[in-house]
This record gives sequence, C-alpha cells and structure tokens, in this order.
Amino acid sequence: MNVVPVVVLPPLAILAANIVVWFVAQAASGWWAHRLPLDRVATDGPVLRLRRVEAGGRLYERTFRIRRWKDRLPEAGDLFAGGVSKRQLPRTGDGGLERFAAETRRAERAHWVSLTCLPLFPLWNPPIGVAILVAYGLVANLPFIAVQRYNRARVDRILARRARRSGSRPGTGTEQGPTRRAS
Repeated sequence: MNVVPVVVLPPLAILAANIVVWFVAQAASGWWAHRLPLDRVATDGPVLRLRRVEAGGRLYERTFRIRRWKDRLPEAGDLFAGGVSKRQLPRTGDGGLERFAAETRRAERAHWVSLTCLPLFPLWNPPIGVAILVAYGLVANLPFIAVQRYNRARVDRILARRARRSGSRPGTGTEQGPTRRAS
C-alpha cells in the first residue's frame, strides 16, 4: 500500500518544514516549561512518576550506563532568563534538593511535550521520512528524559536516606550537606 502525504511538497520544502517544526517544537516546549509555576512541577503526576522498575535510578546505571554519557549532553535549564541549570546539585538545605527535583520535572515535561509534534510529520512526509523523523525525535529527547528521571531518583534516594537518619519526613527542607555534581 502506497501512502501519500496529505500535502505534497518539493523535497527542499519538506526538509525546511521538518527543520522548522522541530525547531519550533523544541523551543516552544522549553519556553512553556520554563514558564510553569514552581507549584506545577513540585510533584510528579502520572506521567512523570518514577516507576518501581526504575529501582531508584539503578535501572539507568545498570542497563544504560548513564553515568558514562550523561555529562556529555547539553544542559539548557538556564537558557531562558531566571532558568535553573541542573549541572550541579544545589546546597541541600533550604529545600535545594526539592527545587532540583522540581527542575528535573520541568525539563522532563519539556522533552515529552516536544514529542507531541510527531503526528504532524505524516501530513507532508512520505512514510520513510516519518520513520526518520520519529527516530530523530526519540534520539533527541529520550536520553534527556532518562537523565532527568535518573537525577530525580537519585535526589529522592538522598532525601529518603536523610529522612530515615533524622527521623523527619523527606522533603522538609531541613537536610544539610555539601553541593554535589548532578548531571
């Protein structure tokens, strides 16, 4: 079965449309996530919730060897004015770890939202082009999603460990400690 795109464009126009759509999707999702109020990224929700299979981030360490490559990815958390880089863990007192976890949720949401442009590509691309663009979208976003989930799982483990030691609830902002490397 030969699938014909809804809109037939010359090859250079297809290429230009693909580049523009990806650029706009990535930039718009980053801008949107940056503008989310902190209370909207304070908790995981159903999509961002860490799953048992992730084993507190250990899945990413064992299966994907994330520690070997995560620092090579670009970090754009502070691209927009007032944004927060996730290159380093903040001081652990005064809710710094909770804020860091919130920023990982913000970044993860941005990458999930950028993938929502995928249904547009079949409108003007042949099937092979759609497959290439889907592959690109996954390769360009899933590693970043994995790093955010890994870092959040690590922060959750730190908060839980401190809560057990002190007998307090995790996430109360009373934890103290040195600044640590995050991604």
